[in-house]
Amino acid sequence: MSTVFEKIISREIPAEFVHEDDFCVAVRDVDPQAPHHLLVIPKKVIARVGDVEPDDQALLGHLLLAVGKVAEKEGLKKNGFRVVINHGKNGGESVPHLHLHLLGGRQMNWPPG
Repeated sequence: MSTVFEKIISREIPAEFVHEDDFCVAVRDVDPQAPHHLLVIPKKVIARVGDVEPDDQALLGHLLLAVGKVAEKEGLKKNGFRVVINHGKNGGESVPHLHLHLLGGRQMNWPPG
C-alpha cells in the first residue's frame, strides 16, 4: 500500500512542486500552518525519523540541504524559518513516510504546542 507521499512523488496525486531532484521533492502543504508551509519528502520510503539506518546518513544531510534551497527560493532565509519532523502519534505524525515541514512567513512561537 502506498502512502499519500508516494502517490504525490509518482504524480498520482496532484501537488504544487517547488523543488525536485534525484533524492527528494518539496511541495506546498495542502493544509498550511504558516504563510509558507512546504514539505520536503525523500523519494526513498522511510517510515519515520526514528527508523533511519546508518546508510541513510547522506540522504538526511541532503534533505537539510534541500530545505535550505527551498527556504532561499521562498525568501525565508532573511527573517528565519522553522523545520519540523514529527515521529509517532504523540509527535503529530499523520503519514508514515519521513518528511520535513518547512514553515515560515510569520513569527514562530515557543514552545510549539
